[in-house]
Amino acid sequence: MSDLIAAVATPPGTGGVGILRLSGPGAAQAAARVFRPKGTRALPDAPDRQLLYGTLLDQAGQALDTGLAFVSRAPHSYTGEETAELQCHGSPMVLSLVLDALFAAGARQARAGEFTQRAFLNGKLDLTQAEAVIDLIEAETPAAARQAAGQLTGALSRRIDAIYSGLTDVMAHFCAVLDYPDEDLDPFQTQQLQEALQAQEEALTALLRTSRRGRLLSQGLTCVLLGRPNAGKSSLLNALAGYERAIVTPIPGTTRDTVEATVTLEGYLFRLVDTAGLRDSDDPIEQLGVARSRQALDQADLILLVCDGTQELGEEDTALLDQALDQADTLLVMNKSDLPGYGCPMFRAEDTAHTLSVVGLSAKTGLGLEFLEEELIRRAQALLPQAGQRASELLLTNQRQTNAVRRAAESVARAGQALEQGVTPDALLTDVEQAMAALGELTGRTVREDITSRIFQRFCVGK
Repeated sequence: MSDLIAAVATPPGTGGVGILRLSGPGAAQAAARVFRPKGTRALPDAPDRQLLYGTLLDQAGQALDTGLAFVSRAPHSYTGEETAELQCHGSPMVLSLVLDALFAAGARQARAGEFTQRAFLNGKLDLTQAEAVIDLIEAETPAAARQAAGQLTGALSRRIDAIYSGLTDVMAHFCAVLDYPDEDLDPFQTQQLQEALQAQEEALTALLRTSRRGRLLSQGLTCVLLGRPNAGKSSLLNALAGYERAIVTPIPGTTRDTVEATVTLEGYLFRLVDTAGLRDSDDPIEQLGVARSRQALDQADLILLVCDGTQELGEEDTALLDQALDQADTLLVMNKSDLPGYGCPMFRAEDTAHTLSVVGLSAKTGLGLEFLEEELIRRAQALLPQAGQRASELLLTNQRQTNAVRRAAESVARAGQALEQGVTPDALLTDVEQAMAALGELTGRTVREDITSRIFQRFCVGK
């Protein structure tokens, strides 16, 4: 990167502190144009990361605010380039005027994510670490923040690199034997190769198994509220969310679309989805709502089947239960415990072969809501690693990571199966290289360069 970039690093709006950042050639000199230190030492002459107190200036050199500034020189900075940071009060106008002055000093507006992009391009972060930056910024629970922090420090990268290194050893050995036939190199033995491939396949499979927990940790559990019209789904959504998120009326079918809200219970994030029901309708608008409800069911991690406790459970309730059990873990919620005639009838034994947990409550008054929250927490604990577990740092947390690891595992499995079927070892190179390429996508590795480097490290040193 050859140009100087600048941006406001704090969120939009008024705040106690505002931060501007620069990265690129001449960052310290550009920052010095808008910052006058109180002491005798100029900003470009200050030691790395030493805070200086002074006055921030606009483009005309007029004082705007007092604040702090420091520089970090390459390569010991976040981006690997010369960087500078200016801190002042969080006035949007002050930040805008200082940013204009930085543009006049030769900087340009940084694109979204460009500081982290430069950190990746300069080798300060790999791709999984770069992804962890936004995960950490958007973390909504302590566990999600710890997961992102672990990934940012390279915990996931190290696990991937160990698998990648094992496959690189296989490729380097074969390539050395094939490319240097005059050298006295031992060919791979079949059993040795089988053991190497099996070890990496097991490691990839174990990593792949973490993908669902990683998704739940970073995105939360999708909890779908399902039930007949007027069973109280929207009232329950509002009760769990703690505010009037959905419209509630006595008229059945008020909800025509999915309505979502998020709630955090004991550090676990739940994404609540109120559905429009699954009944057949000639109303085109209602049909769209039903389609979205079915889509929500397909993505559900937990389903709350909400029933009216003042009525007998009928065929429609049973049909909804069957659909719910086919999709995800299901919890039966008997609502309206505040009304006369309330009971908590169970489904007959012949209606379902499944054992269901049942919670009785009143979504209107909140009576019994704590029992539902306790059950939700228990379900979350069964799906997610406990807070503070180091293992949570090694979870795959997005679809890109999961797809890459899955492709790598499939390629290694194909190589292992071919070897068992008597295929010559050199014919397996394509599958092994494809596995390496998939893992290389995760961290930004270059397969051919890594293989060549390993060949020289292992077979050509001292020759």
